Amino acid sequence: MKFLVDMPLSPELAVWLSQQGYNAVHALELGLGRASDMTILERARIEKRIVITADLDYSRLLASTKYEEPGLILFRGGNYSDQEAIARLKRVFETVPTKDLSNSIVVIEKGRIRRRHLPI
Repeated sequence: MKFLVDMPLSPELAVWLSQQGYNAVHALELGLGRASDMTILERARIEKRIVITADLDYSRLLASTKYEEPGLILFRGGNYSDQEAIARLKRVFETVPTKDLSNSIVVIEKGRIRRRHLPI
């Protein structure tokens, strides 16, 4: 499974994912530090990466494009420390079948995790 961690989240999240055996990069590593959300979304779609972000615009972009991929993991409801983000990602991996991540929007909130299938 491949991930692209967006700018609102720490590069440490990509490091942790890599340590777990996933192919993960942070937007900074790809030279996308100032790229538009649509540019990042397109890059993720081409490279078959799931976007991990705290930027609420991605859901709107996926809805307007009717894309079935890339998948999106969206952190909502405040700031998350690296430890909190990792703990919530672990929970996602425990509850959402990995085969479903590439065509879903998974919303992580402080008290729950929700999933919607793409397209929306």
